[in-house]
Amino acid sequence: MSEFEHFLSQEDEKAIVAAIKEAEKNTSGEIRVHIEAHTDFDHYEYAQEVFANLGMHKTELRNGVLIYIAVNDHRFVILGDEGINNVVADDFWEQTKNIMQGHFLKGDFKTGIVEGILQAGQELKAHFPYQSDDIDELSNEISKSS
Repeated sequence: MSEFEHFLSQEDEKAIVAAIKEAEKNTSGEIRVHIEAHTDFDHYEYAQEVFANLGMHKTELRNGVLIYIAVNDHRFVILGDEGINNVVADDFWEQTKNIMQGHFLKGDFKTGIVEGILQAGQELKAHFPYQSDDIDELSNEISKSS
């Protein structure tokens, strides 16, 4: 069996979806997690393609965040849309990536992903606070391709 098949348990996935819901509760921003086994393409460029395929660029305020993970490649990318990228500190995504990577290096992938989601959620909340007419524009479920 590949690393991909054992990357997250069902309980881990539930915790990640719960973190997405928690992070999005206080913001109009949208967070998605996409996990796949491997890509032959540049990971950053491919994450941009996944971002588009998931329709993340269609949020009203362009404030979507994608956490893309290629399990067997041991690579991940955090990608923010232009709305959030225009307001976060220049090193915000790098700081978030470092937090996640610290957990990943210990083999604690669930905690790394959850921490990345919550970090992104705090920043989204600061710049895009929840409004009474906000709707959840994107699915909170983890998307996957093997």
